[in-house]
Amino acid sequence: MTRVLVTGSAGFIGFHTASKLLQRGATVLGVDNFSDYYDPALKEARNDILSNHPDFRVARVSIDDMAAFGDVWAEFRPDVVIHLAAQAGVRYSIDAPESYVAANLIGTFNVLELARRHATKHLLAASTSSVYGANTDMPFTETQRTATPLSFYAATKGATELMGHSYAHLYKTPMTFFRFFTVYGPWGRPDMALFKFTRGILAGEPIDIYNNGQMVRDFTYVDDLAEAIVRLTEAVPGTVPVEGDSLSPVAPFRTVNIGAGRQTQLMDYIGEIERALGREAIKNFMPMQQGDVPATEASSALLKALTGYAPSTPPSRGIPAFVDWYLAHYRN
Repeated sequence: MTRVLVTGSAGFIGFHTASKLLQRGATVLGVDNFSDYYDPALKEARNDILSNHPDFRVARVSIDDMAAFGDVWAEFRPDVVIHLAAQAGVRYSIDAPESYVAANLIGTFNVLELARRHATKHLLAASTSSVYGANTDMPFTETQRTATPLSFYAATKGATELMGHSYAHLYKTPMTFFRFFTVYGPWGRPDMALFKFTRGILAGEPIDIYNNGQMVRDFTYVDDLAEAIVRLTEAVPGTVPVEGDSLSPVAPFRTVNIGAGRQTQLMDYIGEIERALGREAIKNFMPMQQGDVPATEASSALLKALTGYAPSTPPSRGIPAFVDWYLAHYRN
């Protein structure tokens, strides 16, 4: 691992991934357009930390701008590409589906096309547990069908997996698509549950709890996720599968879950936030939101077979770490 291009480097997961790559001695080019989907000041603060490292630089371009994106790619000449830039969020995809077409579909097409042109050694790209859709057989395994998405966000992410497979087959570019499961931790996005719950509890405002609290999630701590991503850069898909592999029979392509492999009740998760803050939440119980699912759980067996690693940080440790960061970052 020498030269790594990370799209979405000023984002929540991109920041943590780029940080870990720099710690491991990589030279990193971050690509980010610093969009205003949420407060750009948070993205600037993350980028300032990365920019203090001598082996990091950032290109402020959009991945759906092929000319500008192609120029920075050609100049940097990455060995490995980690594609994390995306329009995220299940609920927002109902209100603004067009933004998912530009970032997730057109942007990912540009990544695939540039990887083809420049013979990238390994392309890794973010997908989501939302692709499992209406599946109820848990824990989710990478070999399950993913043909029943329940949101447009999930549909676009499933489409990028199919797009990637076609390029891997046609041009033999090795690709790994990883499926994230409810990532949380310091420097998180303001639209995510942990951030909103913490802000609401501190302000003494009600927090909205969907499906009347009857939800379970495979919560994955962000540092564990970034560790898994960095380790997967070395697990280049070839022709020999491991046990339980999702490796394609016709392409150097696989999908890999990155999850903790355990379920946590939403109300228990909220309880950990209350304990970390020393305050009780005012709870506003609501029905299930359109496009959401009641439960997720990852099988981490394939990840462990490929890397010898699986996420292990429980919410009882991860949530206090987030709260400490939140109180320090927003102390003024």
